[in-house]
Amino acid sequence: MSELHKAYLNLGSNVEPQKNLAKAVELLKKYGQIAEVSTVWESQSVGSDGPNFLNACILFLTEFQPEYLKEKILKPIELEIGRMRVEDKNAPRCIDIDLIMFYDIPVNLRQWEYAFVVIPLAELIPNFIHPVGLQKLSLISKKMQKEIWIEPREDVSIF
Repeated sequence: MSELHKAYLNLGSNVEPQKNLAKAVELLKKYGQIAEVSTVWESQSVGSDGPNFLNACILFLTEFQPEYLKEKILKPIELEIGRMRVEDKNAPRCIDIDLIMFYDIPVNLRQWEYAFVVIPLAELIPNFIHPVGLQKLSLISKKMQKEIWIEPREDVSIF
């Protein structure tokens, strides 16, 4: 059996989000283990007037390396759920699955500025030092929750 790698993923949806987030988790189980799941968080759409998003982070244990994971697992899962990539990157979408961190190496630092990424991720790794803010994620999460409207959705289960 191959070694399992730690991949932190952010899942988001603002089109039938409860159904589509749960479907993404089910499909991911075919390619690895879901070791941890954050609370689902609701936030306003960024960059468009679309419906609110639901987001969550998961710790995904997989034998695949980052590029293979993104191209051969995550993108096909998005397509299977119905993701259509359009010119407007902020348009409403049924699913978005982003690789946020592989082991302790942050991926795509632009993602780390968003509350919908940092706050759920802070639940999983509160003592991790934010690669840009250079503070523990738990501290940055608390600050973001005071500055930006984002609410935990305890009533939503995706796992």
